[in-house]
Amino acid sequence: MYILGVNCVYHESSACLLKHGRVIAAAEEERFNRVKHGKQVRADNPDELPLNAISFCLRSAGISMADISHVACAGDPHQMSLVLELGLPSAWNSPEKQVQFLKTLPNVPAKLAAMGLRGDFHWVPHHIAHAASAYYASPFRDAAVLVIDALGDDSFSAALCHGVQNELRVLQHVPFPASLGYLWELHSILLGFGAYDAAKVMGLAAYGNPQHFAAALGELVWPLPDGGFGMKDEALRFSDICYYPPSAYCDGLESRYGVARRRSSEPLLDVHHDIAAALQANTDELALHMADHLFRLTGARDLCLSGGVALNCVTNAHVFEHASFTRLFVQPAAHDAGTSLGAAYHVWNHVLGHYQREPMVHAYLGPSYSDTEIEEALRSYGLRYDKPLNLERDVARLISERQVVGFFQGALEFGPRALGNRSILADPRQADMRDLLNRKVKHREYFRPFAPSVLEEAASHWFEIRKPTSASDFMLMAYLARDCCKWQIPAVLHVDGTCRIQSVKKEVNPRFHRLISEFQELTGVPILLNTSFNDQEPIICSPTDAIETFLETEIDFLAIENCLVAKSGNEHCRRK
Repeated sequence: MYILGVNCVYHESSACLLKHGRVIAAAEEERFNRVKHGKQVRADNPDELPLNAISFCLRSAGISMADISHVACAGDPHQMSLVLELGLPSAWNSPEKQVQFLKTLPNVPAKLAAMGLRGDFHWVPHHIAHAASAYYASPFRDAAVLVIDALGDDSFSAALCHGVQNELRVLQHVPFPASLGYLWELHSILLGFGAYDAAKVMGLAAYGNPQHFAAALGELVWPLPDGGFGMKDEALRFSDICYYPPSAYCDGLESRYGVARRRSSEPLLDVHHDIAAALQANTDELALHMADHLFRLTGARDLCLSGGVALNCVTNAHVFEHASFTRLFVQPAAHDAGTSLGAAYHVWNHVLGHYQREPMVHAYLGPSYSDTEIEEALRSYGLRYDKPLNLERDVARLISERQVVGFFQGALEFGPRALGNRSILADPRQADMRDLLNRKVKHREYFRPFAPSVLEEAASHWFEIRKPTSASDFMLMAYLARDCCKWQIPAVLHVDGTCRIQSVKKEVNPRFHRLISEFQELTGVPILLNTSFNDQEPIICSPTDAIETFLETEIDFLAIENCLVAKSGNEHCRRK
């Protein structure tokens, strides 16, 4: 039996395919169409299907839409009609656009039928899809599940759930307009970024003192005795947030912080660092407050996190290390892209009543390419290349010699983190490597750190890991580097001494593990600097994407499957 999961309603459009309950393919639309988040969030396009991602999933199984037994779409138009009465942010905050949104969304089943679907169609509420994406992908059979994002279909911004065997129940909600997701979007705009730039705010927070604005933020956001949280809506007015171009009602924050909204061209000051730090600390404590309450509600020893806020590696680490849970699972696409996975799981496990499950141990679920396809692409660009007998050893040597290498192998990762298959790799020992990468490739702000990929067997020696979790396999945990090791890896050390690590397991990604092991043989350091293979665009997907980015940036070498391409000697190759 095949079940296709689809996310198309808001953003992070994606598709996922299950075969007898096992994930065989999953991908985000942005990787194919090269549009960030897959599409814009508009009132007229909630029925815009992730056609490229769907086609990839079908090709992976060698089937057509007619072979699909069930399609599960993350979203429930019946619940959305209630939400829209509250006044939503972004593109549909007028009555006319609300009507347009609600009239357009139900086109999804008909569009799928036109593609050949003969099976059953299911709407799956947004927060149920989030919760299912975490619980059913986990190895747990009795777990507390906490979903935190901006807003679900049902006028709630967080859901406290309990999963037991193949059933998942929502125990409690946090009602809108209290919303941590929107709080981060609002602060991101206040600080001069876009509404989608929560990751920038998280990086900035490490530079500040959270105490300077803790009291001011505490007047706007506070924990409630029932385990949830409240917010002062009249001062925040999330319904005024717009994404294109980014704008929001910032008067409430400006008056309490005594700071005007920063223009993107203006420098970042200590006051901006402190505001970001206060927001991060407040989020940490509110998430822990909910997790503690959920522990008391369920008695479960295991915790699953999902929703966009679960991409915050600092909050994840704070919650897990301070709560009473024994184990933690966060799946790699914890944001809305993962709801296609959760919608499919919900149908398989909850609707159809199946108990069979296979825990998600890796994120390598997207397209891969043959040697023939790769060599044809290299030749089409006129690129000269070698095929080393030991590519991993040669790449490790190049990195140890301060060369920046684009590393392309195997299947594309599902989720926003590059985990060794679509990565740019560099030497973590070089203190100036972050600035070098930003100048050569990434063109990012000074305050955004780069991640270390570390051999799993060496991770606890280099980082303070009190409670191990597979979430670190997906770059979803932040740990302090041990004092004895900090001096050896300055390029991946954040200003507060933490690192957002990727633990690399030999059985999960053997080639990447061999590469890091070769680097350790040369240098004594079992770590590589790893950042996503892209430049102000979605992470690359295809060999063509890799070649284009290689040619348009100052990456020194491209290691693409078994081929190694040097920039030197290929300076004049053609660009398509």
